[in-house]
Amino acid sequence: MRTPTPHSPVTRSVATLKTLSAWAMGERLRKLGIRLAEARSTALFQLATELPAAVLARTLGIDITVAVKWQRAAAGDWAAYAADVSRRNSKN
Repeated sequence: MRTPTPHSPVTRSVATLKTLSAWAMGERLRKLGIRLAEARSTALFQLATELPAAVLARTLGIDITVAVKWQRAAAGDWAAYAADVSRRNSKN
């Protein structure tokens, strides 16, 4: 694999990204048609359906009550899953 030179397009792109502010990055994404609020919500909903609330809260650094609300909104409530696993394990 070739190492990029200081003047290669790859190196310039990476250097530019390192110096962009959050606002400037947001502007670039909006110009590309990426709606940040919708993308964030979609990502959070997906995580909420796949992770227990405690893991979601710890991973994202949010309060557990917020994680539970996200989970319920995304219909990823793990209480039913835990009860089902418990019932399966008690049959053995």
